[in-house]
Amino acid sequence: MKTTIKMGVSALAVMAAGAVSAADMGAVDEPIKLAINEWTGQHISTHIAGEMLKAAGYKVEYTTAGYMNMYQAMSEGEVHAAMEVWSSNVSDQFAALVADGKLEEISDLGLDAKEGIAYPAHVAEICPGLPAWEALKDCAQNFATAETIPSGRLVDYPADWGTPGADRMTGLELPFKAVPAGSEGALIAELRASTEKKSPLLITFWQPHWAMSAYDVQFVNLPAGEDACFNDPAWGPNPNAINDCDFAASRIFKAGWIGIADKWPAAHEILKNYKLDVSDQQPMMGAVDVDGKSVEEVVAAWMAENEATWKPVVDAATQ
Repeated sequence: MKTTIKMGVSALAVMAAGAVSAADMGAVDEPIKLAINEWTGQHISTHIAGEMLKAAGYKVEYTTAGYMNMYQAMSEGEVHAAMEVWSSNVSDQFAALVADGKLEEISDLGLDAKEGIAYPAHVAEICPGLPAWEALKDCAQNFATAETIPSGRLVDYPADWGTPGADRMTGLELPFKAVPAGSEGALIAELRASTEKKSPLLITFWQPHWAMSAYDVQFVNLPAGEDACFNDPAWGPNPNAINDCDFAASRIFKAGWIGIADKWPAAHEILKNYKLDVSDQQPMMGAVDVDGKSVEEVVAAWMAENEATWKPVVDAATQ
């Protein structure tokens, strides 16, 4: 699952010009509940969306929700929208609920995303041959810990994010045991400790994230993540398993309860036209995770300083 964020003025102008007429506000007395998941970038993108909705005149509640299990609650209208759904790591339940007409993909968020198996740059000296994935076969013992020996240790995503790292180790028959991190913060702590001590670390990670640059994180070159890899064991270097490849190219989109457009038409328009960029989101994440500012503080500062970039989206939906 990423300071300042800015949405291109020209893009917003196109959005505003494209609106035929302002949408009805709908049930302004009832709060719109936005899902808060487990990583900082999601908190930021969600709070910016929420502040835009508030500026339009809506009430907003931020509702803590597990990323992999929020979809049922969303389909029942208990949570109304999520701002960062990653296509490469989304539950089967989501697709089923969309097919049943209970959830909708609102629109792409616009982040240029990547997920993969990664390591701090210094680890290439510990495991010669990186970034080629085959190098991990010969140096796995260098990554072993007391809980994984004789296998190497892969620090995977927190358990409720799914097991994509473990899936790759199995698919590619790499001698690593995937150990779930407790949280995004635990993943960062691993990167920090490895960088400071120059110790071995293999980790499942993603961009956008401020740590990609702060800790010079590199991705392992895995076989391309084609659709056949995830369905046909015969595809790829391991003829007996699926997932013997990289992550599928990630698309990050906004999703919501199917009733948003009817209950809060203008809010639906705002969420549909709201977009972020990786180069803008990552520094804002750094302001929170590195500089120690609160999400609310950072977002409030951005909203105050950049009214000309977000207000046209709100105005196009409400005026």
